[in-house]
This record gives sequence, structure tokens and C-alpha cells, in this order.
Amino acid sequence: MTWQHVWRFGLAPQFSRSALASLRAALLHDDCRLLQGRTMNPSPASGLGAAPVEAACAIGWSGWQGEGRDTVAEVEAYFERVCSRADEALGEPAACRHFLDWFDSTPRRVMRLCLLVEVNRSLAGQRAA
Repeated sequence: MTWQHVWRFGLAPQFSRSALASLRAALLHDDCRLLQGRTMNPSPASGLGAAPVEAACAIGWSGWQGEGRDTVAEVEAYFERVCSRADEALGEPAACRHFLDWFDSTPRRVMRLCLLVEVNRSLAGQRAA
């Protein structure tokens, strides 16, 4: 399973137009708050569930900037729900790891360009539907 397959059939269908548009803007402008290597800052493990999110990965970003989840606890719950539903839709436990591993390990410039293509594709698909 490729990261694109996970994105197209597991993750993107769950994101609202607002979530996709906010992710698109972050990718276009290389927003430093779009975080690679961890889910969000501060970390959910920090015990700061009520703290405001300062940065997040693509999935967390979609909940934070696109859906108005502001706290660490809210973004963590969003992230877990999206990943769980993606795994279920794809019929593979932890299927979302294929996307997350790619997102975290790909050089930022390459990740931004490749994911931007997919986000634009997802937005175009929503418009067509």
C-alpha cells in the first residue's frame, strides 16, 4: 500500500473542504507550523491536553486549522479518529502509517510538492461531486 493510496481512499475522503483548503495553503506557503516527525506541538504525551496547539502534522493540521480544534486533546482525538477510520476503510490495521511514514521521512520540499498535488486532486474531486 502506498502513501497515495492511503491518502486517496483512507484520509482525504474524511476531510472537509475547509480542512483540505487550509492544508493546501500551508503546503503552498511552507507554513512552519506544518510539522514533520511528530503529531503536534506540544506533544499529547506532555499532559497538556488543554494547551493550544502550536504546530501539527498534515492530519492534525486538518483538524486544527481546518476544523477548529484548538487544544492538544481535541487535535489528538481528531487524529486518532481519522487514522482509525482510514485503517477501517482500507481494511488494514495501522494502514495510515504508510502515509505518516512517508510524510515524516520525505524531505520537506518534496513532501510539500507531492502532497499539494494530492490535496488539489482531492479538492477537485469534491467540486465534481
